[in-house]
Amino acid sequence: MAKRLVLALGGNALGNTPETQLQLVKNTAKTVADLLEEGYQVIIGHGNGPQVGMINLAMDLASAADEKIPYMPFPECGAMSQGYIGYHLQQAIRQELLNRKMPQEVAAVVTQVVVDRDDGAFAHPTKPVGRFYTKEQAEQLALEKNFTFVEDAGRGYRRVVPSPVPQRIVELNVVRQLVDGGDVVITVGGGGIPVIETPEGLRGVAAVIDKDKSSAKLAEDLGADMLVILTAVDRVCIHYNTPEQEELSTLTVQQAEEYIAQGQFAPGSMLPKVESCLQFVRANPQGKALITSLERAKEALSGKTGTVITL
Repeated sequence: MAKRLVLALGGNALGNTPETQLQLVKNTAKTVADLLEEGYQVIIGHGNGPQVGMINLAMDLASAADEKIPYMPFPECGAMSQGYIGYHLQQAIRQELLNRKMPQEVAAVVTQVVVDRDDGAFAHPTKPVGRFYTKEQAEQLALEKNFTFVEDAGRGYRRVVPSPVPQRIVELNVVRQLVDGGDVVITVGGGGIPVIETPEGLRGVAAVIDKDKSSAKLAEDLGADMLVILTAVDRVCIHYNTPEQEELSTLTVQQAEEYIAQGQFAPGSMLPKVESCLQFVRANPQGKALITSLERAKEALSGKTGTVITL
């Protein structure tokens, strides 16, 4: 049986405009096709931080400028981003598979993920969304829109929203049916649309679930052999961006926990990726997690680069 991989693709890797994204997803499509040719079964999760922030800000500005334009709630902006990123990905992957005369079908599933209404994340926003701003721009928007901003790894200031823990993937059975049928499935986009359970049914909430944590939950629920988190670096590092920087080729759960306690991994950046890997391998002791770059995913799966995390 083919090894089942869940790929978690970062939203920042998709660019900041639809035009840029259409070009960048071609790189993703090549990586996915390469892995399929190697005999892997591939399920794709993706981020949406820049995209949902862009849509939300555009809708806010439009509704403020013209009262005829309705206010668009944040969950609906998340659904929009999930839809158009999924559309771009499935189009690019489908074309790459056609070019290689490969038989798989590709489908994007608009996915809801249940979160706990009492999750402490709602009181402490941490998830970066949208573009980078200067300190002055961020302070102005904070005053105008009541947004919360944080400095992001020396790259500028970004808005942050709550990032609750994923509890349950609503469309899991649909995804499983497609995966079992041999299709390439794009799901839990942007971590999934966050919803809470109410007596009247599911209701969307203003938050962004970390896509790595949702991908780890997806990998656990689907019984995947490996969770692969694709990011901007080839390997996880300690003492990052210092003269003592060291790349790690392997990590055990115990080692990772020690590095987390030391503060080696930045919140909102590498920390949730490592935590998601720990979540997966604890739930699936036979499985492995891998953190590497999109461009070198195939090499990483053959052991030439990347950081492999095991129990």
